[in-house]
Amino acid sequence: MIVFDLRCGQGHVFEAWFGSSAAFAEQKASGLVACPVCGSGEVDKAVMAPNVAAKGNQGAAIPPEAMKAAMAALAAAQGKALENSTWVGTAFADKARSMHLGEVPVAQIHGQATADEARALIDEGVPVAPLPLPVVPPEASN
Repeated sequence: MIVFDLRCGQGHVFEAWFGSSAAFAEQKASGLVACPVCGSGEVDKAVMAPNVAAKGNQGAAIPPEAMKAAMAALAAAQGKALENSTWVGTAFADKARSMHLGEVPVAQIHGQATADEARALIDEGVPVAPLPLPVVPPEASN
């Protein structure tokens, strides 16, 4: 596997893994590569710095401004992804399972599930994914 730094036409930089340079080219040509921030399909390889390990425990410090900007971008992307989603709270596992089984119409939902509930859904083949940031339930927000 090869990790590439990619950049979209809007200037967003992100990493993606591919089996080879040819695999990247094939997926790009097929329209399968898109920016996770803005969804743009105009994506090319970005200039990559060599991966040189830090000496001992001297990891590279991330400037606070860069961390804040990255978290804001992640929060904005998650917010956009949830715009057309319905909060179902702790009923998430039951509702997702019902949709998967065809008992109710499929809709975009988000909510809460325990680790055991999430594992059971995955074992049953229900397509679920964790959100990167916590979501404040509607009843708890001002």
